[in-house]
Amino acid sequence: MAQQRQVYHSGKFVPESEATVSIFDNALMYGDMLFEMTRTYKGIPFRLRDHLERLYNGLKIIEIDCGLTIDEMEAATLETIEINRPCFPEDLDFQIMHNVSRGPRPEYFTIFPEGMQPTITINCWPLTWHVGAYAKPYDTGVKAIITNQQSIPARYLDPKIKNRSRIYYQVAMTQAHHADPDGWALLTDEDGYLTEGTGCNVFLVKNGELFTPEPRNILRGVTRQAVMDLAKELGIPCHECNLEQYDAATADEIFYTSTTMAVMPATSLNGLPVGDGKPGPVVKTLQDAFSEMVGVDIIAQAKQYNEVAGNTVQRRHP
Repeated sequence: MAQQRQVYHSGKFVPESEATVSIFDNALMYGDMLFEMTRTYKGIPFRLRDHLERLYNGLKIIEIDCGLTIDEMEAATLETIEINRPCFPEDLDFQIMHNVSRGPRPEYFTIFPEGMQPTITINCWPLTWHVGAYAKPYDTGVKAIITNQQSIPARYLDPKIKNRSRIYYQVAMTQAHHADPDGWALLTDEDGYLTEGTGCNVFLVKNGELFTPEPRNILRGVTRQAVMDLAKELGIPCHECNLEQYDAATADEIFYTSTTMAVMPATSLNGLPVGDGKPGPVVKTLQDAFSEMVGVDIIAQAKQYNEVAGNTVQRRHP
């Protein structure tokens, strides 16, 4: 059994405690790093290839040659998972994090005698605290707050490229917490249309149909697409379109989607109840369908993990 989780670090495995990125790396100096987070269900990565394809689309656009083909990256990922699997109990799911930067800045070459190369890390982390934090919100719903901080337009920094330059998310989260300590940010674009949360996508429900922001100024989430696929299978119409704050204020239901939480209801918006102020039937249908698809009761798992953590886990945003 491994004594410590191992991290794939630019072609070799190192103990988690020794996995570091140089202070001269473009990741730190410019936020010039792309990343993906995948999670497992019953120990099996969920839509890993979809995450990697999005990663490689981004690498192509910002012109980073990481030195691995997507198939080689997938093989390195699966190897990382298997090396670390003995570190996790059989009933504990985990996340897989990819980080890729173009490496250290070239002017600092003298301290890298082995040569300059892209930085690639792949690590696994238990989902106990991430998922356990959703135990209560799954029952009560979360409080959505539309923030003054807006999304960055795609013409400046395309959010479809999942990058580490995300300080505007932090500002939005801070603003949401000022409005309500438990608030979850909901951002808009420069035209006032809804975009996304901080690391999550958003859906509205009106008359039994789904509405989600068009994919222009958002991260096209893997879980977002999974929910849209489920909706199609269930015969629930889903529309990608411009959505105003008015549409959110008059929605029957609102929910967020992300890798870790899957489907999370929002039961208030800017302090006013959404629908009857309780998680609605469409959200419940999608949660059940998602649980069936992955073979894990996502709500029961969150409650189990929260108990494992001693009911101490709190999370104000995804």
